[in-house]
Amino acid sequence: MSGSFIMSHLASAAAETDIHGMSLSPDQMPSPKPKISPEERRRRTADRLTMIRLKMAIGRELEERGITRPAEIGAALGMPPAEATKLLTRHQWREGAVEQLEAAAARLGVRVPEPASSEWPS
Repeated sequence: MSGSFIMSHLASAAAETDIHGMSLSPDQMPSPKPKISPEERRRRTADRLTMIRLKMAIGRELEERGITRPAEIGAALGMPPAEATKLLTRHQWREGAVEQLEAAAARLGVRVPEPASSEWPS
């Protein structure tokens, strides 16, 4: 048996029953996660790259100033320490993160150079 057949069978079996083994009617089935458009995917990819550049520039600036503790980082960025730490270490894309990082960079006086090319290879 192929792996895809087994995975397909397991997925359909899981969709037909809940955790207690009771059958679910079609109207009780969870709706599939909506897919994002290609334009939204490109925007998020561009945001992720911008976030990486901003995080690196902010991190370098904080290190050059000897700011290493969460409380100091929070104070330097003008936000609670936990929020500042999450902002600088989060790997997942979040709405508004680019703007927060840009504000933090501006607060520190950090200028982030633009990438050599803004065109993403197809």
